Amino acid sequence: MQVIIPAAGFATRLYPLTENQPKALLEVKGKPILEHIIAKLGQLPGIESIYIVTNEKFFKNFDEWLSGFKSKAPLKILNDGTTSNDDRLGQIGDIQFVIDSVGIDGDLLIIAGDNLFNFSLNPVFNFFTEKRAIVNALYDIADIEAAKELGVASINEEHLVTSFEEKPEHPKSTTVSLGIYLFPKQSVKEIKAFLGQGGKPDKIGYLMKWLTGKKELYGFAYKEKWFDIGWPAALERARKEFVP
Repeated sequence: MQVIIPAAGFATRLYPLTENQPKALLEVKGKPILEHIIAKLGQLPGIESIYIVTNEKFFKNFDEWLSGFKSKAPLKILNDGTTSNDDRLGQIGDIQFVIDSVGIDGDLLIIAGDNLFNFSLNPVFNFFTEKRAIVNALYDIADIEAAKELGVASINEEHLVTSFEEKPEHPKSTTVSLGIYLFPKQSVKEIKAFLGQGGKPDKIGYLMKWLTGKKELYGFAYKEKWFDIGWPAALERARKEFVP
């Protein structure tokens, strides 16, 4: 399995913290967020390579970080060449950029570079291995207002996603996407197909919505703590409550 970590955003909502430092390299409990993610990936079997995609502005930051970091799996930083929000490729655009650049031809795990969580990835990996279909990790945030800023999913008794909305005005539930997605080899092509049909490249939630009803899309719900590092308050909460 190959891993893509999208980390090419400019994180303007976290200014001034992220004016000269990418969000994924902000420290929580003595380590950059990214290192906590990679530690979780290190517990999974069969990870062949990890690809981190960033932008021109922060490429040197990641390159310097990598020079002093040792990873169990081979790790590569890719530069998408963008310099601001005006020319960014978007999360899905960046994922396809990596797929095309390195020729990914196998199972794919996508995990957002601003993700912090107290749980193991093994349960969702095992669920994916059983289903051999696209799986989106989910979490009940139990807050309707917060759900309005996230990707919101509804699932049935078989764990199939029955609806998905990105930043809905009126959320149907408080079950949100964790920014963790698993694709079997045969379904990776759906990312390119979505973009080819004019799909929004900004958030992967738009891809999840497009896939709902077209392909088998499962939701796997976690109950342990999850932190979406999108705002200064969320970063402060993670620094207090995250357990490495």
